[in-house]
Amino acid sequence: MKLCILDRDGTINEDSADFVKSPSEWQPLPGALEAIARINHAGWHVVVVTNQSGLGRGLFDVSALNAMHAKMHEMLAAVGGRIDAIFYCPHTAEEHCNCRKPAPGLYEQIAERYGVDLTGTPTVGDSMRDLVAGTAVGCAAHLVLTGKSAALRGHALPEGFPPGTLVHDDLAAFAQHLVNQ
Repeated sequence: MKLCILDRDGTINEDSADFVKSPSEWQPLPGALEAIARINHAGWHVVVVTNQSGLGRGLFDVSALNAMHAKMHEMLAAVGGRIDAIFYCPHTAEEHCNCRKPAPGLYEQIAERYGVDLTGTPTVGDSMRDLVAGTAVGCAAHLVLTGKSAALRGHALPEGFPPGTLVHDDLAAFAQHLVNQ
């Protein structure tokens, strides 16, 4: 099974320091939905892993989160793309759970659900914690210079990023890399 794991906020859609709390606030990054469609058309299944501590903070409820994801699915379908599953952590950092990235719990859930070893599976995110979580279970790290990492454009990666992290301008550039392999 060709599986690709993507972070959500800052990778697929605009991120916000005030949290993305509603469908109206969920806005795709330019070219991101088309990039997912391109990944799908190359035979890959796409799964999303996302920290959603806004739930634990009471900033929005599961109904609002589901509405955001329904909007994402609808917009993806319009460009011929799909996300097979979404795994999210509803906890705040203070809860010290195993599913909040950089902990690997969401990735372990994916491996269990799909019955696969994630070694070498590409994981894409806009932050160090996204990539640390994925590489803890053997994923190949891909950083996109959008969202939290936009400030890294033109700079070397700071210490702490997993060894071998590949850097891409955005999700479209990652999709091009993946399809060309």
